[in-house]
Amino acid sequence: MPCDTKLKVGQTIKQRAAEVRTVVDRLASALAAGRAKAVIGPTGGVAFVGLTAAERDGVTDACAYRRLMATGSALAKQAIARAEMLAGRTIDRQVVASGVHSHDGGEHWHGKG
Repeated sequence: MPCDTKLKVGQTIKQRAAEVRTVVDRLASALAAGRAKAVIGPTGGVAFVGLTAAERDGVTDACAYRRLMATGSALAKQAIARAEMLAGRTIDRQVVASGVHSHDGGEHWHGKG
């Protein structure tokens, strides 16, 4: 995954991959417990709120979403589906892949959507 390659100084890809897994597991647990939530943008982008910048450790919402959909728990996926239902629209994977993102938990969106 692209976020696996955003290495810190002296870090290996294997170490970064482990960090990304840890962050996504933390996000999945927070989503399942209701401590974090998914926000769906007007064009189908996704942002996650409820984790601090330190807890995110440089993992983008797009990377977290892709990993959650590939390996996340059923409860985390259910929380995302609930967010889609509440927003009245689904996450558009092409929009996510194109780089649409939010820096403020879904208040404002940037990128091509």
